[in-house]
Amino acid sequence: MVQPIPQSSDIAWLSHGGDLAAARRLFPGAPEPFIDLSTGINPHSYPVPQLASEAYARLPEPVALDRVAAAAAVTYGAPSRHHVVPAPGTQILLAAAAAQIAPGSAIVLGPTYAEFAQAATLAGHRVIEVTDIAQSVDADLAILANPNNPDGRVLGRDQVLAVAATLRRHRGLLLIDEAFMDVGPPEASLCGEVDRGIVVLRSFGKFYGLAGVRLGFALAPPDLAARLAAWLGPWAVSGPALAIGAAALVDSAWAQAMRERLAAEAQRLDAVLAAAGLDVAGGTSLFRLVETRSANEVFHRLGRAGIWVRRFAERPAWLRFGLPADEAAWGRLRAALADR
Repeated sequence: MVQPIPQSSDIAWLSHGGDLAAARRLFPGAPEPFIDLSTGINPHSYPVPQLASEAYARLPEPVALDRVAAAAAVTYGAPSRHHVVPAPGTQILLAAAAAQIAPGSAIVLGPTYAEFAQAATLAGHRVIEVTDIAQSVDADLAILANPNNPDGRVLGRDQVLAVAATLRRHRGLLLIDEAFMDVGPPEASLCGEVDRGIVVLRSFGKFYGLAGVRLGFALAPPDLAARLAAWLGPWAVSGPALAIGAAALVDSAWAQAMRERLAAEAQRLDAVLAAAGLDVAGGTSLFRLVETRSANEVFHRLGRAGIWVRRFAERPAWLRFGLPADEAAWGRLRAALADR
């Protein structure tokens, strides 16, 4: 299936999860505090270290950038620090990476994160959404998420590397968003294969529960990494973000314990959803996707109870649930789902 995406010079601002102002406008009488389950962000944040005042008062120095890049290279499995570009979140890297290829045809493996098509369009590409990655072989740029958002689909290494090899033969580029790979199968990550004409994006904020820090990474061949770094310019990442990232990325004990905790909580969420008659159609241990004909009714019932979940205008039978942060939130979710 191939679905053309309309092109426009007046690109609309896309709707995303996490907008509690929108939740309060839609459900003005809902109890507070609102419980935000609309994102795939870890509700158990990494404990932010105490930072010296200089981190806020001074421009970040190159050595701080090198430190976090080296930590990211080890944690994600990049060939070297020179393959890593720190940035103020991966969102800005989407358009920057897409612009490294002259305007042509871009394939987006969907259904997926809407910003992929947006970024490619802004870079001047003609965008087509496909449901089979094999349809990307003639494209100049191919974009996919692995694991995918919102259904958690994971593509195997051999399948993705075959696509990258085909694109590379005609100087195309494969852009992979591994935002949720911290809780995905490690063997599926292609961070160690970026010299094969691949750019991998890794999010810091989702797994570490610090989305407001705005830190992310592009992993790419050194020449392409250097161009992306030059495009970002000096001091693109704040000093506090660099310090927090450098500390968290090397804390492997925290990461392993958190993966185990999230996997257990995802199973708990499955049980809560099943008790309400909702079948899980996919996801990762940071979110679950539900497909049901009663999605609209469930969305509004939860909203009236002060619980904000993610719905999808283009897939009206889908709802995405993040993990509750504490026992009070778990209790409110169970009660709202049981309230018919």
